Amino acid sequence: MSLFESTMRQMKDAAKIMHLDPNVEEILSHPQRIVEVSIPIKMDNGSTRVFRGFRVQHNNSRGPYKGGIRFHPEVDMEEVKALATWMTIKCAVVGIPLGGGKGGIIVDVKELSEAELERLSRTYARAIAPFIGPKKDIPAPDVYTNPQIMAWIADEFSKLQGENALGVVTGKPLEVGGSAGRSDATSQGGIYVLQQVCEMQGLDPHKTTVVVQGFGNAGSYAAKMLHEQGFKVIGVSDSRGGIYCKDGVDPEATHSCKLDKGSVVECTSVGGGDCKVVTNEELLELECDVLFLSAMENQVTADNADRIKAKMILELANGPTTPDADEILDKKGVMIVPDILANAGGVTVSYFELVQNEMNFYWGEEEIQERLKKIMVDAWENVHQLSKKHNCTLRQAAYIAALKRLQETILARGTC
Repeated sequence: MSLFESTMRQMKDAAKIMHLDPNVEEILSHPQRIVEVSIPIKMDNGSTRVFRGFRVQHNNSRGPYKGGIRFHPEVDMEEVKALATWMTIKCAVVGIPLGGGKGGIIVDVKELSEAELERLSRTYARAIAPFIGPKKDIPAPDVYTNPQIMAWIADEFSKLQGENALGVVTGKPLEVGGSAGRSDATSQGGIYVLQQVCEMQGLDPHKTTVVVQGFGNAGSYAAKMLHEQGFKVIGVSDSRGGIYCKDGVDPEATHSCKLDKGSVVECTSVGGGDCKVVTNEELLELECDVLFLSAMENQVTADNADRIKAKMILELANGPTTPDADEILDKKGVMIVPDILANAGGVTVSYFELVQNEMNFYWGEEEIQERLKKIMVDAWENVHQLSKKHNCTLRQAAYIAALKRLQETILARGTC
């Protein structure tokens, strides 16, 4: 089953529970536009390589398309279609007036020089320029893209427009119209939701153990925030493997060590006590109260779901749990706080960045956090109430929350 097929299965499950208008379901089952471009780049050695790029615009009923751009050697159309659909759903879950899009280039950025990466980013921006803009489609960083790449894209698009159009992308550096609070927004949004869950279940952070799979941007920020709030982070991992520290990991020291040595598996001596290296498979199966999934798609599947010992899963990555695994974990009584709610802090602060760019008026960190927390808490409370009302999982309830808003908008606009 492809990632897009999994997404459609999740949507159909929720649609059946809420009795979604079948015409609305049909509309949301198909992206509105798919763009594929060839990107010729002059390499440093004088040769020319042509890269394949994509932009999928799923639905803009509630506002301009919004979604990241990933530079990855395994990007494919089915993946990008799924991610664009999730963005439509995610924006509707938290109630922000944006639709869903996603883009990508098939490339291993580790093979490129910085000059080649800049040429790739600018040429891609020119190729998709007719389809993007602050009122059309607003890309953002994703896997192996970053604020610098967003700055290059914003600059190239602005040159084409003949005026500053910094709102064409979000996730930019502060010096180029970025927003305070954007770098750790995905993690912070997830932490705000976790705080609500802990309050509901009476969990004491100081007695709660956490494992963080994926110690990249989102995962490392999440681990630091959890540690600061008293949670005991007992395991972290990256693409090479992980470390398990029964007395707790020191996320700050481990992150510094990873930057220096390349992987957390080289950091057992700074982990915070009795630490050992574990495989990524072993890390997922550690006994803990909360498992943060902060890596890639399809990490918990029907093959390993039975061996998951966490009492709760919080998804900071997109699509880390397959539908078959969902069913197994639900039967085991494992609560899953789904990606379309848990990681929506990133797109929420991206929305704030767009608003600030359009107003040319910028908010401070405190105001950003106040606005973000309210949106995430309100979204959690809505999803939680819907899960009780329909006696369904939190993922199904989050889809119901989104589909209800999308249905109201689509019907009001007369799209079907």
